[in-house]
Amino acid sequence: QVQLVESGGGLVQAGGSLRLSCVASGGIFSNYAMGWFRQAPGKEREFAAAISRSAKGTAYADSVKGRFTISRDNAKNTLYLQMNGLKPEDTADYYCATDRSGVMTTDPKKYDTWGQGTQVTVSS
Repeated sequence: QVQLVESGGGLVQAGGSLRLSCVASGGIFSNYAMGWFRQAPGKEREFAAAISRSAKGTAYADSVKGRFTISRDNAKNTLYLQMNGLKPEDTADYYCATDRSGVMTTDPKKYDTWGQGTQVTVSS
């Protein structure tokens, strides 16, 4: 059974950067498309970024495009989200997730395993 553990969240000032990591265990990481989602207080979970199995394909929400970069290291079973130019509206819990069908998608319903989340707070 796949397990995901996120890390790297924290408190940062507006304009700052953070790098989130998500380590996978219990499965064949390179078989899965992966995604980052986020959920702000009182709001629904929303798509942030996704990456294909080979990392050749990526997708971003318009709200993070040009500021966030998703990447993966299949040898280390690790997914990353580099977040630059952070804004207060980026404040949320960030979750990584696997799509074991291997098809990269922005639809959270297609993802089948989720981490516990890491909190990101951006102060103005």
